[in-house]
Amino acid sequence: MLAYVVRRVLLMFPTLLGITAVVFFVMALSPGGVGGPLLANVGGEMEAGQGAALREYYEQRYGLGKPVPVQYLNWLHAISPVGMSGEGDARSFGLKVPDLGESFVKGRPVLQLYGEALPITLLLNVLTIPLVYAVAIVTGVYAARFRGEAVDVGLGTTLLGLYSVPVIWAGVLLIGFFANQQYPALRLFPTGGLSSIRAPEMAFLPSWGGGGFAPGFLLDRLWHLVLPVICLTYGGFAVLSKLMRASVLENINADYVRTARAKGVAERDVLWGHAFRNSLLPLITVAAGILPSLLGGSLIVEQIFSIRGMGLLMLEAIYARDRDVVLAGALISGLLTLVCILISDLLYAVADPRVSYD
Repeated sequence: MLAYVVRRVLLMFPTLLGITAVVFFVMALSPGGVGGPLLANVGGEMEAGQGAALREYYEQRYGLGKPVPVQYLNWLHAISPVGMSGEGDARSFGLKVPDLGESFVKGRPVLQLYGEALPITLLLNVLTIPLVYAVAIVTGVYAARFRGEAVDVGLGTTLLGLYSVPVIWAGVLLIGFFANQQYPALRLFPTGGLSSIRAPEMAFLPSWGGGGFAPGFLLDRLWHLVLPVICLTYGGFAVLSKLMRASVLENINADYVRTARAKGVAERDVLWGHAFRNSLLPLITVAAGILPSLLGGSLIVEQIFSIRGMGLLMLEAIYARDRDVVLAGALISGLLTLVCILISDLLYAVADPRVSYD
């Protein structure tokens, strides 16, 4: 197992190189090149000397006058934790602090921007993924148990209908019916954001005091997350539920299930203790792509509910051709994808002891 993990971790590095190389060269070979349109406007409101000095600084920092492969190698050296550090005669090879660069548009370090945006998107996904899997597993198992009956048909029709509803339309409807500012009776949830204006002043947990009930920071954050999480979850129920149903149907007629029934094992134990565990393998395979797809899919939700997450940050950077922000986003998304694939491979051994990594 340890040797397998080491091999997979080592293979992650060339894969990340390929991902970042594709993104970098696509940006560099697009009209205007990497940072070209931005450099043309750098220092537009400054004096002539200051603007020229700023443009020269960016050209030297990113090596924009050099060939594209050299620019890519310079970027790799900047983000690498190992390389040359120091200045002048004090330069030496060893460990160094990775530098993801600075945003052209926002004028802030890229690491700081993603340090603010990534936890927000991960919070949405951490809440979404368990909810999607819990609902999909339960509905898929019972749809297979009552195959062809009203439960199976009703669940399949309902989940397929939810899957057909566009996220952008669902978000607008949820705001209109449950966050309507014109009708107080429908104002059940906030229209956007992750917390109230007074959230920093709140205690973490809810409490009762002389002034009445105080929701606290935790309850306020959960209240703001209800509608965004609904938008992120309902579309994933149908696919995973159908996948779970098909997998359970394949195992429920297997010899070991018939043997368990012949021995008098209760139907509930047969379903959840025997067929269920072996039916998890397809869902584990799909799990490797769930988080990366949610990172991209959360873009629409973040826009609708005014949530400053990673998806919105990436979209703005792509439109502005903000090189370092886009490259850092590709690096982070690629790393998360590879980590998810590695975790899903390791979970095979947990779900099925017959799986071997030797």
